[in-house]
Amino acid sequence: MSTTASVIIIGAGISGISAAKVLVENGVEDVLILEATDRIGGRIQKQNFGDVPVELGAGWIAGVGGKESNPVWELASRSNLRTCFSDYTNARFNIYDRSGEIFPTGIAADSYTKAVDSAISKLKSLEALDYECAGQLAEEASSPPKTPIELAIDFILHDFEMAEVEPISTYVDFGEREFLVADERGYECLLYKMAEEFLFTSHGNILDNRLKLNQVVREVQQSRNGVVVKTEDGSVYEANYVIVSASIGVLQSNLLSFQPPLPRWKTEAIQKCDVMVYTKIFLKFPHCFWPCGPGQEFFIYAHELRGYFTFWQHMENAYPGSNILVVTLTNEQSKRVEAQSDQETLKEAMSVLRDMFGSTIPYATDILVPRWWNNRFQRGSYSNYPMISDNKLLQNIKAPVGRIFFTGEHTSEKFSGYVHGGYLAGMETSKSLLEEMKQSLLLQPLLAFTESLTLTQQTPNSQIYPNVNFISGRS
Repeated sequence: MSTTASVIIIGAGISGISAAKVLVENGVEDVLILEATDRIGGRIQKQNFGDVPVELGAGWIAGVGGKESNPVWELASRSNLRTCFSDYTNARFNIYDRSGEIFPTGIAADSYTKAVDSAISKLKSLEALDYECAGQLAEEASSPPKTPIELAIDFILHDFEMAEVEPISTYVDFGEREFLVADERGYECLLYKMAEEFLFTSHGNILDNRLKLNQVVREVQQSRNGVVVKTEDGSVYEANYVIVSASIGVLQSNLLSFQPPLPRWKTEAIQKCDVMVYTKIFLKFPHCFWPCGPGQEFFIYAHELRGYFTFWQHMENAYPGSNILVVTLTNEQSKRVEAQSDQETLKEAMSVLRDMFGSTIPYATDILVPRWWNNRFQRGSYSNYPMISDNKLLQNIKAPVGRIFFTGEHTSEKFSGYVHGGYLAGMETSKSLLEEMKQSLLLQPLLAFTESLTLTQQTPNSQIYPNVNFISGRS
């Protein structure tokens, strides 16, 4: 048995939901959303920890306070989403060495300024170079940071504060302020609010048959007449078009197969895009032992290994009395921690905290370690396009292949890696699909006429018009 629809959307993250909303609003109501997990949200996910909700994935609304309004900030404002302003600027002045001493402000400021100047100079020197050799020359020309404070600053600069080095559209267009989501409903409530506008819901639950959860799509078969989607449990779905809103990490994996295979230009573009792994580890303590005054929400640990439990944040601003610390790991450190037990990670984190705050601090009572890299439905946190890349790479990742369209934050030309990037990408993809469907409808009469002419030329008249007698000769 198969289920039919005009459009099937694979994935119910913010891109998939916004794409479906645009389609329904424009009259394409027989949309079908297939989601691999038991919830909507994708990489926006909350979980209760230490009696408060914490955001495992996307946690901030970045880009607020500019002349142009961030669309996700508008959604949050309409939903009365509770947020807290995050000021990262003081983090660089709260850098601890392994003996628990804070580096003097002058040393930290000087090291940070040198790191920023070096990065900007490197970028400018590569502007005139062609794409192929730029990466190699950048690597050869760079002088890597060596001391613990240099490594720590390099980490916060490139993993957290890229706007300081390279102007990013998010901050240029929407503003430089960032707000941490601290709402009991979670960041994901914005998706449920969107879904309520076009799906049937009751008491906060989505009961619409157009959303099917726990449907792991494994194969997408495309033909001239439509698309067939097959899931892991043997279900079969048919549609005229498909929108794939799976993450770039999933597209790089072997979870989804396409028949016929995607063209080479498409697969090469997908594989060239980097995937950022961003892991927020949550630790619960019986009481606070860290500074909580103004300008002390974030603090840094300087270690000989880059990114080793470097960036810390306390949750007292968001949830007073929660006694929760968050440490952020990225990329190789994230993958390393995902591969070991939570108890091993807890032991490492406690060793770092005792370096900073002394051996008498209490042991954590609980730990939460998200595993985005090993999650086969995510395979990472967000796309990370090379700093030196051509526009063709993104365009090829974004481009449809026949009846298969692609969306997600990785297809956003200006806002890849951000929640608003995913939101806007879903809308843009649906608008492109609607235009394609409109053109297809306009072409159908012409195609039908052409086919009838072909049929007339190739088929005896007696078969086309069986009730008419034909005579030879000129009339």
